[in-house]
Amino acid sequence: MTTTIRQARPTDAQAIYDMIYELAVYEKAPEEVVTTPEEIGNTLFGEGSNTEALICEIDGKIAGYAVFFTSYSTWLGRNGIYMEDLYISPEFRGAGAGKALLKYIARCAVQRKCGRLEWSVLDWNQPAIDFYLSIGALPQSEWVRYRLDGDALLNFAE
Repeated sequence: MTTTIRQARPTDAQAIYDMIYELAVYEKAPEEVVTTPEEIGNTLFGEGSNTEALICEIDGKIAGYAVFFTSYSTWLGRNGIYMEDLYISPEFRGAGAGKALLKYIARCAVQRKCGRLEWSVLDWNQPAIDFYLSIGALPQSEWVRYRLDGDALLNFAE
């Protein structure tokens, strides 16, 4: 098998959307996917986008994707990278595609002199947790993630 990591292109918007939906099904929340392939194309690849996307191909077939963006740590005084998504389609799991994508992003972080690479994982996703622990990643259990979205975001912003 030949594994290739490449920058995603606008023509990948449909495939990325399809994998986003697959991921949402796996995470038991498909109803929360409200975007469209067109919106993915416009926001991910449009002018002014600060988000990057990678495609992993195995033997020329799209196997997975990753989406990430630059963050900033005030304590470190340095940029970081936040990985929003890392997803491998079920038929390609176990072939090293996820590790290849994450390693690519880690190399980007090192080349860009970032202080850290971070992401979130659902507390019940034991296969992902085991994988992340196996590469030396550590959970940040003392931090609790908060979110404002939907009506709560609109109401608070008023």
